[in-house]
Amino acid sequence: MSLTTQFIAELVRAANEADRLTPFEVKRLLSRSIATIRDMREQTGIPSSNRARDVVIDLQVAAVRVDSFSGAEIRDILIDAADVIRKLKIVLDGEK
Repeated sequence: MSLTTQFIAELVRAANEADRLTPFEVKRLLSRSIATIRDMREQTGIPSSNRARDVVIDLQVAAVRVDSFSGAEIRDILIDAADVIRKLKIVLDGEK
């Protein structure tokens, strides 16, 4: 299992336990997600976006506001991060 696949699984597991995560743990997962997405975008040649609807911007905002989110909102954010990383992994695997 690749490190990316392991991280996706970690995000999904964390999403399933969102009510038990501390804000620090959520921020750490979101920071890792942001770094992973940026790295994978660079590898695929997909440019980053400065638009308001860029997932990286959404994750950065979520990391700052994590203290105010419910467990359900945290779950959704972590699932969104896992989904973006999964899609980027598919693109990268297709390039090999």
